[in-house]
Amino acid sequence: MTDTTHAHTAPAPAGVHAALHDRHRAVMPDWLALYYDQPMELTHGEGRHVWDGEGRRYLDFFGGILTTMTAHALPEVTKAVSEQAGRLLHSSTLYLNRPMIELAERITALSGIPDARVFFTTSGTEANDAALLLATAYRRSNQVLAMRNSYHGRSFSTVGVTGNRAWSPTSLSALQTLYVHGAVRDAGPLAELDDTAFIAACVADLRDMLNQSARGVAALIAEPVQGVGGFTAPPDGLYAAFREVLNEQGILWISDEVQTGWGRTGDHFWGWQAHAAAGAPDMLTFAKGIGNGMSIGGVVARAEIMNCLDGNSISTFGGSPITMAAGNANLAYLLEHDLQGNARRVGGLLIERLRAIAAGLDGVTDVRGRGLMIGVELTDARAASRALEAAREGGLLVGRGGLDGSVLRIAPPMTLTVAEAEEGAAVLEDALLRTAGRR
Repeated sequence: MTDTTHAHTAPAPAGVHAALHDRHRAVMPDWLALYYDQPMELTHGEGRHVWDGEGRRYLDFFGGILTTMTAHALPEVTKAVSEQAGRLLHSSTLYLNRPMIELAERITALSGIPDARVFFTTSGTEANDAALLLATAYRRSNQVLAMRNSYHGRSFSTVGVTGNRAWSPTSLSALQTLYVHGAVRDAGPLAELDDTAFIAACVADLRDMLNQSARGVAALIAEPVQGVGGFTAPPDGLYAAFREVLNEQGILWISDEVQTGWGRTGDHFWGWQAHAAAGAPDMLTFAKGIGNGMSIGGVVARAEIMNCLDGNSISTFGGSPITMAAGNANLAYLLEHDLQGNARRVGGLLIERLRAIAAGLDGVTDVRGRGLMIGVELTDARAASRALEAAREGGLLVGRGGLDGSVLRIAPPMTLTVAEAEEGAAVLEDALLRTAGRR
């Protein structure tokens, strides 16, 4: 895509963004997080780049928290949205909705879940909330297994199964949550074990936890790769081993694919497929990338689970015609252009480049990931914050995560080119060297 900055609004004069920050603080909650010491306003984007209000261009390696999955201002998506907006913006699920049915047909076929049904929501939080409702209603239990260091959303119910203290503002919950080991491979009491022994120890921990539960557990909810947790992941096969134990008691497996879905990990279309030996999950949740910026989430479940609710329900905004038009166009583009393959190829090059950079830096403790989902762990949160700022100064946007905020999260749009990967790696190298005081 070409640089078309000349066609956009002129940059704002100096001081305007400080004033905008003041206005933000006057009307928004104190707990609404902002990146950077001097928060930035993004005004437009194209391809893998965005521009701020001062007219500066950045290479985007975070994509609105893994949401701009294909590209900023992707013509196929903007055209679909524009055409649908000219026909009908909204109807609710009380009426037949052709774009919603078409997207549901595509997703059920791709999900790997037999006899699947889809319920569309407006976010990943709402999707996980719906999955928890289905699981607890189907199993007649409010007990839920979740992984340590996990994140599943910001609603009351999803906060109740989040295992990351930084994103858990209340200990109150309608759910009784039991946290098990396994999602963080290189930290904690099991870190020194090899993969086989690690999985065996985690399975033993799961069995011990189930033996302590007073009644039947409803479900295990787990991210195949933890997003907010810092792109941590277990050895392949862990959740398959868990599934064998869960099946003994009829406990459901919910795979939270809000960040891992749609081929981002390169090796697989869904994150759960790295753990497929015991079959597909009973439910998977999705959001973020499928809409390429439009508000789409959802849960896919086996029909008997999806249909277990005995009360009426609708969604006012879930599955709206305009968001479904975006999802259909975006998914078609992703499949037609093999963006999963691009994530595998370009992501593989990028992670090796970052590992080579990190090898000479004491301040980087780990580089991990799959495809275009890469975490760079630094010694502490302050170092990560400095690196985040330095990357911005160099024209690169990345994210942060981890239990203590020490991980840089790298997840560009999946159309990233080799040249852009090299450009971003060079900026990040300079940022890390500056953070370490070596430039």
